[in-house]
Amino acid sequence: MESKKVMEEEEEMWRREIVTSVMRIVSTRLPQRDLISLLLVSPWLYRTLVSYPSIWLNIDLRERTNAGDRLLAALSLPRYRQVKHINLEFSQGVEDSHLQLVKSQCHDALSSLECLNLNGCQKISDSGIEAITSICPKLKVISIYWNVRVTDDCIRHLVKNCRNIIDLNLSGCKSITDKGMQLVAESYQDLESLNITRCVKITDDGLLHVLHKCSSLQTLNLYALSGFTDEAYKKISLLAELRFLDLCGAQNLSDEGLGHIAKCNKLESLNLTWCVRITDAGVITIANSCTSLEFLSLFGIVGVTDRCLEALSHTCSATLTTLDVNGCIGIKRRSREELLQMFPRLICFKVHS
Repeated sequence: MESKKVMEEEEEMWRREIVTSVMRIVSTRLPQRDLISLLLVSPWLYRTLVSYPSIWLNIDLRERTNAGDRLLAALSLPRYRQVKHINLEFSQGVEDSHLQLVKSQCHDALSSLECLNLNGCQKISDSGIEAITSICPKLKVISIYWNVRVTDDCIRHLVKNCRNIIDLNLSGCKSITDKGMQLVAESYQDLESLNITRCVKITDDGLLHVLHKCSSLQTLNLYALSGFTDEAYKKISLLAELRFLDLCGAQNLSDEGLGHIAKCNKLESLNLTWCVRITDAGVITIANSCTSLEFLSLFGIVGVTDRCLEALSHTCSATLTTLDVNGCIGIKRRSREELLQMFPRLICFKVHS
């Protein structure tokens, strides 16, 4: 009897301590849907999982239907009181009214929120942004990709309510203007990442506000913005910490402008796709200065030749893993094997199709 009692006690200890520890480790790696399913296994497992706040820091409703109602339901639960990340990317059924209800019914639930993904939530407007940001004082990362309803008022609400933004994605927000960029520049001088892809109302003035004030930028995405002038591009040289720069479609960028950008010698990723004014001279300047390049696309540039490729092979062969020279009719066609002789670390030969 005594041995049986000891065995039962050991089993109980194993169940409560070992299994608990294992579940704590495993649960942090499980998709949220699987984690929620585990809550239904048993009352004991439910209590065990709920007792660890660290595994309830994310609400992932990406591509879910009725996402607005689901968000309200989740935030009403005590286990999400310390949530730090909310992902509503491409979800359906989330509107301004849901975010306003979050503000009125769950105003304390987002006091620790650091990251908010609203990509593709096209029914959200400035008023929804105002509501949700007003209760997120610790927000650091916000992404509003592909939303044509938000305007500069969205930026005004954001800078008023959230003072600690370091990562801002406004890609495809076509109503944002220079005024919005001025607000960003004045309010977020510690900004590390900015994406204004296809924000076609932004001119040199808006970009220059950012370049002069946001000197900590490490990532700058200007994809598909052909309206900036060479004078604006030259000021990118002010960004000494820049690692990622996307200039795809920068039709006004010249070799002189690229020469200024080469002063950003920490660059690791540079997209020059369809930068049609660039020649060997500009690329060689980049090759000589930016010797940590891992990604470079010259796709579609007809003014470059083997000269720039040879310069890159001398300075960047130890770092380049992605190089796209497709459509560069001045560069001799080479097999993958021939390119690997010049750039042994290459793993990607084509970025665009």
